[in-house]
Amino acid sequence: MLTVHHLNNSRSQRVLWLLEELAVPYEVCYYQRDPKTMLAPPELRTIHPLGKSPIVVDEGRTLAESSAIIEYLIERYGDGRLAPAPNTPERLRYTYWLHYAEGSAMPLLLLKLVAARIATAPTPFFTQLIARKISEKLQSSFVDPQLQLHLSYIDNSLAATGWFVGDTFSAADIQMSFPLEAALARGRGEKFPHVAAFITRIQKRPAYQRALERGGLYDLSR
Repeated sequence: MLTVHHLNNSRSQRVLWLLEELAVPYEVCYYQRDPKTMLAPPELRTIHPLGKSPIVVDEGRTLAESSAIIEYLIERYGDGRLAPAPNTPERLRYTYWLHYAEGSAMPLLLLKLVAARIATAPTPFFTQLIARKISEKLQSSFVDPQLQLHLSYIDNSLAATGWFVGDTFSAADIQMSFPLEAALARGRGEKFPHVAAFITRIQKRPAYQRALERGGLYDLSR
């Protein structure tokens, strides 16, 4: 049976959700982040050298990276579901959003998180002042304007149908859910009504709710 090596509060929640949407049987091996560092435990490195989640093991194949996993699961178990037909404009758009989520959206959110932690990290007083100024400058001059640009772009992309590909739900929506949930959890959703509506819509899906029951605690506000 397919096994998901699942880390709490991580991208692997999307893999559980996709498997629930596809009604694919699976087992879950659970891992918890270090409460201080928020890093994955070293045990994950016995499954994959990088020790990150999600990791899926299926019939002896070990796969990492959420977009690669989603593409694999759609090809193997999708049976034409949750992805447009190959060689169509919709498929190209689907592939774009599938990779945009990790290639463009998540790096900005991670940079925002790191900058915020630099500003609040316990250091000697003088060093803390310098770190805070560097953090504030980085956020005000680059990170925040870029987040505004990208979230506006995403919001406009959702305006027509509420989905990322055409007028139907797809695996691209699952992939895009994580960066958008993270953005809203960290207080960046008030100016982006279509993003907020998208999050409300996906969280009501029965498969999403079942995945939460399997995956456990899910808090992206930290």
